[in-house]
Amino acid sequence: MHIIDISVVVIFSLLIIGCGLSFSAAGKNMKSFFSAGGALPWWMSGLSLFMSFFSAGTFVVWGAIAYKHGWVAITIQWTMCLAGVLIALFIAPKWQKTGVLTAAEFIKQRLGLNVQRTYTYIFLLIASFSTGAFLYPVAKIVEVATGLSLEYTVIILGLLILAYTAVGGLWAVIITDILQFVVLTAAVLIVVPLSFEAIGGIENFIDKAPDDFFNLVNDEYSWEFIFAFGLYNLFFIAGNWSYIQRFTSVKTPKDAKKVGGLFAILYLICPVVWMLAPMIYRTMNPNLVGFESEGAYLQMCKEVLPVGMLGLMLAGMVFATSSSINTSLNIAAGVISNDIYKNIKPDASQATLVKVGRIATGVLGLITIIVALLIPLLGGVVEVVMTMAALTGGPLFLPPIWLLFSRYQTGKTILITTIFSLLVNAFFKFVSPWLFDFSLDRAQEMMIGVLFPVLMLTVFELYLRAQRKTPACYENYLVELSQIKPTAELITPEKSADNNHGTRVLGFGILSTGAIMLSLAAIATTGKIEITVISSGIFILGGVLVFKFRSKAVKGLINEQ
Repeated sequence: MHIIDISVVVIFSLLIIGCGLSFSAAGKNMKSFFSAGGALPWWMSGLSLFMSFFSAGTFVVWGAIAYKHGWVAITIQWTMCLAGVLIALFIAPKWQKTGVLTAAEFIKQRLGLNVQRTYTYIFLLIASFSTGAFLYPVAKIVEVATGLSLEYTVIILGLLILAYTAVGGLWAVIITDILQFVVLTAAVLIVVPLSFEAIGGIENFIDKAPDDFFNLVNDEYSWEFIFAFGLYNLFFIAGNWSYIQRFTSVKTPKDAKKVGGLFAILYLICPVVWMLAPMIYRTMNPNLVGFESEGAYLQMCKEVLPVGMLGLMLAGMVFATSSSINTSLNIAAGVISNDIYKNIKPDASQATLVKVGRIATGVLGLITIIVALLIPLLGGVVEVVMTMAALTGGPLFLPPIWLLFSRYQTGKTILITTIFSLLVNAFFKFVSPWLFDFSLDRAQEMMIGVLFPVLMLTVFELYLRAQRKTPACYENYLVELSQIKPTAELITPEKSADNNHGTRVLGFGILSTGAIMLSLAAIATTGKIEITVISSGIFILGGVLVFKFRSKAVKGLINEQ
């Protein structure tokens, strides 16, 4: 990498970390630290949901599939759009109405403390492992770009991510998510036309592509797999404890709908744009084998981006992929603090609970680093991500969603479904191939993973409905629910000030990003016009946000006096 690229990486990294650390004073209590006071603007929460989900492996996992199989990678990601539509229409508003801080809190209210404890321990065990799968792609990107060892980058990046997540809470995660979205959107809008130019145009790209490169599905990723993976995405986005936080942190059910709707719109458009770079690189260099395909996206960027822009793209990719880690660490720490420690020490002060949350973030982060170092020994990140999806998606994330719509399910039926489904999935993945020389293909593995818990919950639902008896746990839940005030009624001047501060920090970050890109446009040898136009728009947008919300802050101070 050129010294300018390295300098840009350092500058942008400091900008991201600085924006995150600026919220160190925002986490004064549990509600503000883990849900931003329940008053996030819907568009912020929607963009953060997109970045948290999108960045879990888009560049490495889906980029590798796009390089190998072409359009199939886009078809797979379109299932996330359909899931977003269903969530916006039916599920997100229900989560917002629960008024909870975490999904574990909802399970406690609905099913009782003992069920919550068991479910929480299962969640934390799986979350610790899956978060490591998110850190690995970050290190892989840096390894491809710089040549640094994978182990070294895993450790250093893991510690950097911990720094601003542990200090700033959800506000830090949200603002840095949106900054990454701005940077990566701008960078991709530059990469795509330069990539087409490098290959000699769209027609030349199509001519050089393999014959089946634009098929919607293939033998490995069949329509059966697409259907099952679509169900998995529905369960994962609507039931993952990290993403539920995005629906419960906004003011109204209507805002929660908008969060899901924005996610769906972005996943309709973005996969087509994002996947073009590794697909084009396949026609330029078809010789990547094994784990090398995981670096196809960045290899294309190295081919076409001018000096400095590669550094900005790299930094954006690193922190975007890190977004999933931030989200998972924040919610897992919230569960430990709010749903485990608080039950042990019910008289603990808000300051103590926040401190416990920050310590928990640090411990979980260290576990994440260890797991990430083990990914190559487990078959690579594509294999690990797909396996985790099939094993845990339905059993862990469907039951809480089902509870939003059913009054009949009990703690016993939910735990039996979760534990038995996990055991069945693990049997077919690990035991059956070894004991009986029988294994499932990718589609069958995913189908059983998502449909078996659906079948179990359906059987329990029909049986319990036939009893025509509402369980006591649901009656108790209705009493608690009736005492919860709508979040919109709880918005205080302090929370409004947090929103203004958050938007000003975001504006400053966007303004600074625009300035960095304008500086790079001045020295660019290729793509000068594209970089200048896009960076000017970013600079103006940042300036407007800073000016508008600084004015609001000044007016607020005048009114207070």
